[in-house]
Amino acid sequence: MLRIAVPNKGSLAETAAQMLSEAGYTGRRDAKDLYVSDLANDVEFFYLRPRDIATYVGSGALDVGITGRDLLLDVRGRAREIEALGFAGSTFRFAGPPGRFRELNDLQGLRVASAYPGLVDAYLDEHGIGVDIVPLDGAVESAVQLGVADAVADVVSTGTTLRQAGLEIFGPVLLESEAVLIQGPHEAPGVDTFLRRLRGVMVARRYVMIDYDLPANLVEQAVAIAPGVESPTISPLRDPEWVAVRVMCARGEVNHAMDALYELGARAILVTAIHNARL
Repeated sequence: MLRIAVPNKGSLAETAAQMLSEAGYTGRRDAKDLYVSDLANDVEFFYLRPRDIATYVGSGALDVGITGRDLLLDVRGRAREIEALGFAGSTFRFAGPPGRFRELNDLQGLRVASAYPGLVDAYLDEHGIGVDIVPLDGAVESAVQLGVADAVADVVSTGTTLRQAGLEIFGPVLLESEAVLIQGPHEAPGVDTFLRRLRGVMVARRYVMIDYDLPANLVEQAVAIAPGVESPTISPLRDPEWVAVRVMCARGEVNHAMDALYELGARAILVTAIHNARL
């Protein structure tokens, strides 16, 4: 059986569970369950703290896992990323008192607090900057005000939390993180199938299906508007001067495509969700 580590709580857990369900796997029914055996799909799920998943997978105790790229890099173990999963995005930045820091070199010899000490230490070491890392587990933005650190490295979305703590962002982005599928040091049977299913879910989330009727002499113009992944499906209608067209379209482009197709002459334009796919 393929042994899979899944986040048991936090921002990754809910979306990961939903993705696995959409991929056809049986998840846990009780939030307290730490183990689920899905015999029909020949997999076992182990529900773990997101921060521990890279350690378990890297040790070879589990075959693959879903965790954050930030957590994977913070551990610096033997696990490796094999696929970005497109959710739980975050950005890591440095922040300090306003006006005190302008570039990374300004951190030389100072104290930097972070909940991701391994990630930050590796990043600064790569840039030749020596600092004293202060590891914290949450509430990092308070470290400067309380005198524990001179600067912080933390997750940033809008920057509001850092500004409320009297800090300003400086320097380059440390990391653009998101949920990722990771694999251990050994190849395991079933990984390809598992990955293919997750990719199918991601495709379904990115695309929709457009169906419409169109005068046959306008097919080429319509295909230029919505070319699809490979090529649209064109089917004859009872009226020989009209055809039915079916095509995949990126969700973010679908309304523009519908407007353009209608202006061209398409009618009965319908959009439907894709629940899963294989490309």
